[in-house]
Amino acid sequence: MQSLLRKIEIKTAHVVVVGIGYVGLPLVAEFARAGLRVTGLDKDPEKVRLLNAGESYIADVPTSDLAPHVKTRKLDATTDPGVLREADAVIVCVPTPLNKTKDPDMRFIVAATEEIARYQHDGMVVILESTTYPGTTTEVLVPKLTENGAVLGRTVFIAFSPERVDPGNEVYKTKNTPKVLGGASPECLQVASALYSLILDKIVPVSSTETAEMVKLLENTFRAVNIGLVNEIAMMSRKLGIDPFEVIRAAATKPFGFMPFYPGPGLGGHCIPIDPLYLSWKLRTLQYQARFIELADSINSGMPAYVVERTSEALNDHGKPVRGSKILIYGVAYKRDVSDFRESPAFAIIHGLEKRGAHVSYMDPYVAELDEDGVSLKSIDPKTRFGDFDAVVVVTDHKVLERERLLTEARLVVDTRDALRAVVGDRSKVYGL
Repeated sequence: MQSLLRKIEIKTAHVVVVGIGYVGLPLVAEFARAGLRVTGLDKDPEKVRLLNAGESYIADVPTSDLAPHVKTRKLDATTDPGVLREADAVIVCVPTPLNKTKDPDMRFIVAATEEIARYQHDGMVVILESTTYPGTTTEVLVPKLTENGAVLGRTVFIAFSPERVDPGNEVYKTKNTPKVLGGASPECLQVASALYSLILDKIVPVSSTETAEMVKLLENTFRAVNIGLVNEIAMMSRKLGIDPFEVIRAAATKPFGFMPFYPGPGLGGHCIPIDPLYLSWKLRTLQYQARFIELADSINSGMPAYVVERTSEALNDHGKPVRGSKILIYGVAYKRDVSDFRESPAFAIIHGLEKRGAHVSYMDPYVAELDEDGVSLKSIDPKTRFGDFDAVVVVTDHKVLERERLLTEARLVVDTRDALRAVVGDRSKVYGL
């Protein structure tokens, strides 16, 4: 342990980050900036090629954060897991999706753990950052990494630290976001804390890996449940003839006891639609029903169908059937001003409109083309007249959306994000949630 702590202290430790996507690449950049030798390990040869060329492929990580360190050979990347035999510290940032039955898909975590075990040696610290259910570190990593005689807290150190990446956030990046960290033993926590303290402003230690795993799930379950609440408020408000966005903004003026969340066309991205279901699944194995989570998931998962129905009603009000209508989806990224479209509600909305016979196109300045989830389309020119379509459905309200032009040109707008509230013009053709 003291030998590993010394390597960390004098920055001779070799760090390997497994998975160099939106979570792993910022970590790679921070460790390189701190002066450690760092290697990105990934199965995607294109990511490896770009990183070895000093080029960033993640919007939140500028190339200038990578290129100087590649030049000094402090930073490199590889597809060869054999690099793990040289590693003093391994940080696992692999995907944790759900399968079709909404159960955890643990393939990537298991595969990464097996690769680490294959090249394991005394004096390694292994930290899992992939979001998962409480108990994963104890049930998957610890048994595998101690089965060949390694002693937890003496020859191998294992910890869990949930990623808190918020793509597009201009204020909070990896370095200045407090880092929750739980060790599989007190010694494990000590070593992992020493490592992260080199690159982060604040470490938040907790008593166990299970606690750290639960922290992440609470953070995103809190958001999912509150979004489910305001999505239902939007549907109730429509029946009552009330503007839900006006209600929420007015409620948000209360200086205590209220935090605003806003309705939308459905959840998207790598965390909020997925992470709470990890917790729900885990509780089912313990004969407990996570009712808030499952209800919120039901409401949020139904929002794309609600948007399709709302679009149909809007067209009908203007004497137009859905079948044969030309409909433009504005924005397919899962959130404003990013290019990530994982789990985007746009896919379900496109499928729903096409099923009703509509001819659907999309416009998104951040996403040039889609070939996923049965949707194969290319973004149309952002300067295309909105009036060329029977209806425009705003799914993602990118800042670059020309709102005045949209309201002026469009025949009909289904505004799921309240993007046109401040625009002066003909409001009779704007339909909200």
